[in-house]
Amino acid sequence: MPVTVRRLLSAVLRTPKLISYPNPIFLIPHPFSSSPTQNHRQTQTPTPPPPESYHPIPTRTRTRTPIEKQFETWVQTLKPGFSPTQAVSALRAQSDPDLALDIFRWTAQQRGYKHTHETYLAMIKILIDGRRYGHTETLVEEVLAGACEMNVPLYNSVIRFCCGRKLLFNRAFDAYKKMLKSSDCKPNLETYTLLLNSLLRRFNKLNVCHVYLRSVRSLTKQMKASGVIPDTFVLNMIIKAYSKCLEVDEAIRVFREMGLYGCEPNAYSYGYVAKGLCEKGRVGQGFGFYKEMRGKELVPSGSTFMIVICSLAMERRFDDAVEVVRDMLGCEMSPDFLTYKTVLEGLCRDGKGDEAFTLLEEFRGRDGLMGGKMYRTLLNELHFISREEID
Repeated sequence: MPVTVRRLLSAVLRTPKLISYPNPIFLIPHPFSSSPTQNHRQTQTPTPPPPESYHPIPTRTRTRTPIEKQFETWVQTLKPGFSPTQAVSALRAQSDPDLALDIFRWTAQQRGYKHTHETYLAMIKILIDGRRYGHTETLVEEVLAGACEMNVPLYNSVIRFCCGRKLLFNRAFDAYKKMLKSSDCKPNLETYTLLLNSLLRRFNKLNVCHVYLRSVRSLTKQMKASGVIPDTFVLNMIIKAYSKCLEVDEAIRVFREMGLYGCEPNAYSYGYVAKGLCEKGRVGQGFGFYKEMRGKELVPSGSTFMIVICSLAMERRFDDAVEVVRDMLGCEMSPDFLTYKTVLEGLCRDGKGDEAFTLLEEFRGRDGLMGGKMYRTLLNELHFISREEID
């Protein structure tokens, strides 16, 4: 019997027993309760279920954006072994330039495929149209570093982009130098047009003009040496560059050579030469080019009109100056305040005050843009100068 009791006791002691300890906060007696034990039985919280009864909450998958879906669609469309022509078609079919760039980068990572000048040219145009200039600059650097074989349209596209960005001006000439060194991608007329136009946009001050004029001379010599035949637009830019720097003899020489290239001088050709001659002080020659231009029924620009008028007036050739003013008004253009003042005050100081007042009334009647303020200011100036001459 004792042995049996000892075995039962040892079995009971070996059996694990869960003991739950009450929360100490429930042992604090409530002021309105009769006994702590009773209050504990009423407020005791249920024991939480064991961890085995919990089930994990299913994770929700992220919804793909329309751009991601469109990207996956085009990726599936481009089957293995696709060609650069198919890649170009996929790029041009995208309305979003960022999506096109993603496809461009994805295709470059595919085995057995390499981008060509066609794909780079298409991607650069898409990014420029989408105003993604930072990405465009990255592709330009890749191209200049030799990412693909180049051709003339891709070179010109790179030069056009660099010429339009102030900080990339020198990179445009880097691309041009690579074209000169290449055997099958020599610069063409479009290349020289882009570079000359970019240079002329920097012809603001006389001292700066002479700096860039060296580049204009160099480009002109290289263009002739390579056998590229210039057109009227390119020749006009060269004439303008010489005229801006007051190298009028060089400007006239290029003007006379236009016929050798089968080009006919237009109003801009005559205007650049006439302005350069007048600013150089050779007013008679400048006025001669003006009359030759008008004889061909070519209409000068407003700036050409006003420079010729002021130059003639300062040379005391008032009859010719007034003739040009009337011609300008007949072409439905209006001289500015300084042009009127130069002619009319010059007449007054030359002892022709009555003629100046008469011309002012004539100009007021013909010039619809001469406001009352300009008229009164000119009239007061003429009265003031007339009194000075009398005194």
